[in-house]
Amino acid sequence: MEINNSFYRLPKPETVDGWRDQAPPGFCYAVKANRYLTQALKLTHCEEPMERMMASFRHFGPTLGPILYQLPPSLTFNPDRLDSFLKLQPPDIVPVFEFRHSSWYEDATFDLLDRDGASFCVHDMPGSASPRIATGRAAYVRFHGGKGKYWGRYAEDDLREWAGWMNDQARQGRAVWAFFNNDINADAIHDAQALKAMAS
Repeated sequence: MEINNSFYRLPKPETVDGWRDQAPPGFCYAVKANRYLTQALKLTHCEEPMERMMASFRHFGPTLGPILYQLPPSLTFNPDRLDSFLKLQPPDIVPVFEFRHSSWYEDATFDLLDRDGASFCVHDMPGSASPRIATGRAAYVRFHGGKGKYWGRYAEDDLREWAGWMNDQARQGRAVWAFFNNDINADAIHDAQALKAMAS
């Protein structure tokens, strides 16, 4: 499960405690980083807000999976800024970066992420769709819509191709995470179940 509301408002520790306590054995949450770091500060001067966010997220305990940093389309390629932000990441978490500007899609970005065990988020958002690549300790995919932004089912052949890629990443030792945001008409549920069956 990917928790999205943490992007808009940092959850209180007692809220996180509730999520943790209701998780079944072995379950982990992917959690979206608060937008104050990514949209307002744009990865600069993040020491204190990073500590504040992690103080909340630590309440997930063993149910804490990757932390997703969704960057704004206005943030263009800046390897020095990314490098400085990567140095703030706790070593025991898996940070994942979803870039929304295509200038980031180059080897310098992938090398920086890989160096620190950070992961690249593959996505198909119209206007900034990413290459299919994995870095760091996890392969992370966000499906934003089979026919348009947040809507439309994915073709079975496309899902089968994705399943093959994900299985290959798992064989290389990466954890694999995939989420569907095509929520209209419950398409996300259908596609998630289909992909899970193909990748099993």
